[in-house]
Parts: sequence; C-alpha cells; structure tokens
Amino acid sequence: ALHVARTVCRRAERRVITLRHAEPEVPAITVVYLNRLSDLLFVLARVANRRAGAAEVTW
Repeated sequence: ALHVARTVCRRAERRVITLRHAEPEVPAITVVYLNRLSDLLFVLARVANRRAGAAEVTW
C-alpha cells in the first residue's frame, strides 16, 4: 500500500510541475514537498517490508 501511495504522490508531483508551467503562481515549494513526501513513503515501504519479512526487489 505504501508503494502505491508513493506512485500516486509521484504522479501528483508530475502534474504539479506541468501545472506550474501554465500557472506560475503555484508555489515551487509544492513540488519540493511532494518530492520529499514520495521519498518518505519509499523509506516507510522499505521499513514495513523488512518488518514483515517480505522480500525486496533489487534494482
């Protein structure tokens, strides 16, 4: 579920970047926030998988 949340967050980040091109008044910090949030969700997913004993895909 956390990896799914991360992908949704990344999708939102890409859409906000596109929106900023059309609407420059959208604060840049919004993109930064979404990027950091997706990083946090990634780390939380890794921790949750480790605690659950689930195998991680190596990349």
